[in-house]
Amino acid sequence: MGMTMTQKILADHAGLDKVSAGQLIKAKLDMVLGNDITTPVAVNEFKKIGVDRVFDVNKIAIVPDHFTPNKDIKSAEQVKYIREFAKEMGIVNFFEVGQMGVEHALLPEKGLVVPGDVVIGADSHTCTYGALGAFSTGIGSTDMAAGMATGEAWFKVPEAMKFVLKGKPGKWVGGKDVILHIIGMIGVDGALYRSMEFTGDGVAHLSMDDRFAMANMAIEAGGKNGIFEVDEKTIEYVKEHSTKPYKVYKADDDAEYVATYEIDLSQVKPTVAFPHLPSNTRTIDNVGNIKIDQVVIGSCTNGRIEDLRVAAEVLKAERCIKM
Repeated sequence: MGMTMTQKILADHAGLDKVSAGQLIKAKLDMVLGNDITTPVAVNEFKKIGVDRVFDVNKIAIVPDHFTPNKDIKSAEQVKYIREFAKEMGIVNFFEVGQMGVEHALLPEKGLVVPGDVVIGADSHTCTYGALGAFSTGIGSTDMAAGMATGEAWFKVPEAMKFVLKGKPGKWVGGKDVILHIIGMIGVDGALYRSMEFTGDGVAHLSMDDRFAMANMAIEAGGKNGIFEVDEKTIEYVKEHSTKPYKVYKADDDAEYVATYEIDLSQVKPTVAFPHLPSNTRTIDNVGNIKIDQVVIGSCTNGRIEDLRVAAEVLKAERCIKM
């Protein structure tokens, strides 16, 4: 039996010829990410390990983006703590105010993640970088500490689900609509500890922003990671943003998937999630007459100002606040 994209990346980084679902491995890391909420805890755990330096000053990124600019004294003290740690360790990728942004949009734009990488981040939406054909997943602060110290992390190789995307999305339909459509189909635990692998000729019709949004929300279906097959659009993005070497992994024809779904993108409608779960989805024609008081961009969904304009028109929002 062959391997999926995720399994091939993990096998390579574990120094193994082959891995299979359920196997426990230790894999080398290309990037370790933390933010201003999770990194202080990781620094505390790092100090308990007993090492005096991180494994690679270029392979750690700390982005204080949740409480920055600081909202109060406590959040300022948290950022001060990790700023001092980054300076002491010589960590290159510490992003101050004026340099930082939403962590999961920032790392690809800075060229810190490329196809074939293994990335862990102390934030659940670290799965975003699967849009680039990388294996990336969220972990806890203790695993972040171990990753900073050793450059390795342990994983249970996930089972995989295959999503074959066909056709071209209609007007107003973007990656957020597609992933909400999928989560509505399979549920918030439909991909629990599984790799969500996206392929098919429809991928070519999705922008990189669409793909980032979809990979970002794999965790909302319980996924271990989301990953897209690398194509010309991916390579063009990587060459524009990064000088790092990269490696493209393609799934074997006989790779094993626990489920396969075919999705005609032309049939996907603008979709929203109602309280209180991402799986409680409705297409816009089934929303009803709901007064919209305010439209905002959520940081975790890789939102863009263009999305506000679309939302304002589609939902006929009375008030649209740009962020």
